[in-house]
Parts: sequence; C-alpha cells; structure tokens
Amino acid sequence: MPTTYTPCPVYRKCGGCQLQNLEYPRQLVWKQDRCQKLLGRFGKVSPILGMECPYHYRNKVQAAFAYDKRRGRIISGVYQSSTHRIVPVDSCQTEDETADRIIVSVRGLLKDFKLQAYDENTGRGFLRHVLVKRGFATGQVMVVLVTGTPVFTAKKHFVAKLRELHPEITTILQNVNDKRTSLVLGEREKVLYGPGYIVDELCGCRFRISAKSFYQINPVQTEVLYSKAMEFAELTGKEKVLDAYCGIGTIGLVAAKHGAGQVLGVELNPDAVKDAIQNAKENAMKNAWFTRGDAGEFLAQAAQEGEGWDVVFMDPPRAGASGEFLTALAACAPRRVVYISCDPETLARDLGVLQANHYKIEQIQPVDMFPHTQHVETVVLLSKLNAKQHIEVELNLDELDLTAAESKATYDEIKAYVLEKYGLKVSSLYISQVKRKCGLDVGQNYNLSKKEDAKVPQCPPDKEAAIMEALKHFHMV
Repeated sequence: MPTTYTPCPVYRKCGGCQLQNLEYPRQLVWKQDRCQKLLGRFGKVSPILGMECPYHYRNKVQAAFAYDKRRGRIISGVYQSSTHRIVPVDSCQTEDETADRIIVSVRGLLKDFKLQAYDENTGRGFLRHVLVKRGFATGQVMVVLVTGTPVFTAKKHFVAKLRELHPEITTILQNVNDKRTSLVLGEREKVLYGPGYIVDELCGCRFRISAKSFYQINPVQTEVLYSKAMEFAELTGKEKVLDAYCGIGTIGLVAAKHGAGQVLGVELNPDAVKDAIQNAKENAMKNAWFTRGDAGEFLAQAAQEGEGWDVVFMDPPRAGASGEFLTALAACAPRRVVYISCDPETLARDLGVLQANHYKIEQIQPVDMFPHTQHVETVVLLSKLNAKQHIEVELNLDELDLTAAESKATYDEIKAYVLEKYGLKVSSLYISQVKRKCGLDVGQNYNLSKKEDAKVPQCPPDKEAAIMEALKHFHMV
C-alpha cells in the first residue's frame, strides 16, 4: 500500500479532498474508525478495502467555466466548497488524466473560436460546463459541452478541431441548459459526433453509459464492491432478485450473470432505464428486466399485492432509503438484503429500522471508493429472522436477576430517552405498538379508539427504530 503522496496545490481552496493532508494508510484508518463509531453497534465492521493506487480513479470529470475579470481570461475548474467561486484546475490527482487534458483543450478552443464562457450573474455567454466520461476498460470517451444557449457558432469546425487534438474521443454531445440553476445538465441534448453514448465493461458485463445516467465513478473499486455484494447474496441460480435504485442496471446485470434466477430492476431516471434495457440486450441477458418507477412506491405496491423476492439489492442515494421503501421492504420480507450505501450515517439510521423489523445484520464491509475524500462506501448483508424461532424463548427473570428498574421503564422515561438521543417525539400509542411487536404487556385496550371503524395511526419506521433502541436500553427486550 503506497504511503507517499504529493500534496495538491489547491487542496485548501478546492475543499473536495478533505483527507488529502493524510497519507493514504492513515485515511483508511480514519474511515475505518468512522464506520466503527456509526455501525459498530450492529455487529463486527470488517477491515476497509482500500486501493492499491489511489490516484486518477474518477472516470467522470466535470468542470465549470467562467470569465475571470481580474486575470482577463477564461478559467475552468471546480467550485470551491459551499460556494460558486471557481477554483482554476488543470489537473487533479483524483480525476482521469485524459479527461483533464480534454477540458484544458476545450478552454483553449474557446479563445480560438471567439466563444464566451457563461456568466451566472447575467445569464449570458456560451459554455457553462464540460463533462467528460471515460470507459476505463474500453477506452471510449464522451465529451458533453453544456451551453447556455442552443446557438453554437462554427460548431462543425469546433468539433473537428477537438477531435483532431484528441482522437481518443468517441462521441461529443451538446447539452443545452438555459435556466438559472445549479444543476449541471439541462433537458435538451444533441449529438454532435458519434453514437451519443459510450460503453464500458464491469464484472464481465458491458454497460452503455449516456450523459445523464449514473455509473459508478471508481470502476476499479466498483469491481471490489460488487464482488463482495455477490458474495453476500449467495446466488445459486434459483433466486428471484430485486435491484432497487438500479441506475443503468449494473448490480442487477452482474447478479443476472453470476447466479440469479431472475432479476427485476427499478429506477426513476428514464435515461438510465433506457440504458439498462439496452444493457440487458447488449449482454444477452434473458433473465433481467427493468422498469421505471420510484423504488419506494414500487415496493409498497408490490407489498400490497403480496409480491416477494429472495434477495433485494438496494443502492440508494446519499440520503438513504425512504421510510416508505423500508416499511414496504419489511412487508415483502426477502430472505436476504444486500444494502450498498455511500453514507454510513444514513446507513446506520436505515439499519436501525430494518433491525426493528426483524432483520439481522450479518456482515458489514467498508470499501474505499473515494480516496482522499471523507466519503466511504459500505456493503451490508442482512438476513430475515424467523419470527417464531426468535419469539419462543423462555426467560427466567429470577435467574437473570433483573431489578424492577431494569425490567420495566415507564412511557414517560421511554419518551424522554428517545427525545434526548434521537430528537424525536413519540406518543404512548407508538410505544405501545412497538411493545406489542416485541410481545410486551401494554395493558388492556391501551390507547385504543372507542370508535369501531377508527383508523389507528401506525408508528413510522424511524420512530419505531428509536423506540426499539430505548427498549433495549432499559433491558426490556
């Protein structure tokens, strides 16, 4: 494992690589400690899997463009953390070197073709961003020119010159974003050269990648991550698998190739779904299907219809899974859940909810997908507990020698604990519902409505998890 590194000259101004002041082995220790603090209460946290060469790993690079009045020239680079000030960057230690060179060339061509950079204050100007994606396995390169206007003067000559400077480019697109927004890509898109997409290979599968679709940024570590996910899934060729938040179908297709009986992927992004369907055809996968939809809504509907799966892969965004999704997941009761997370904080929250719904956390494996940053990816295996096997346990309180305070806490004490630790207010009704699930006495007809047809509100998953933790704290479960 390399222990030396070259400090980035814009490390403090940029703010993108929060841990670059640490040598790489120490970064791994920092991330391991963070995962241990957040996830250790759920079980053993395995040693983090780091990179052999933690540099230039990003296969997707985007740069913002602006006119620097002080310097009297167009600049390109990254936004300073939490601002819209551009830090000029020609090369970055985490970004693909080919992509960095292409962006510098585009900046030079703007001057040659007398094209202006976009001005956020006035809403005028031509080029806002350049996005470059490269397939590390195939070498294919996509360049997306994000413009503030559809008018592209000398378009053919510009494209020809860029291809002359970089013959490795396999497709070029113009994306029009004429709105006052912080979003990089707009709705309209035009192919200027090539097929409008690139293809890359991952875990023995080929994937079509468009400008708007999500694809894992670090393909080297993605192989490590997905291999671990497949190991956790224990596919034998018979399993019915759901790939939630499936993107362009990477996890689902890898599962379909490595032992799943049938795979269904669900994704909200329409461009990603199109790519996923095409990817299934590209890989001749006849046991994988993809549909557009919100993962939470889809799973909730499936739960109502009694639909079930043997294994569920879930790879939600940084905010984690929605309460609706987790509730529906518990209702569908898959035997195994493989949770891939990019934020250990939201992962800890979601694991608490699933644990409260009779799932056991079997394995926790951190993977360093983003060296030099504070981000860490984690893959977790959960298995469904057999409710009958885990309820039919005889406890002798005399042998356990519990005091009255240890065996019982008042509703007010539980409320106070949950409020102090989690900042959540819970009602006596919610506490009684969770106690019932645990087989605890709540008193006859406690907090029930006197109306026969009354609809009783159900405890939300986040509050249920917090109450469950309180019951454990007071040694009631």
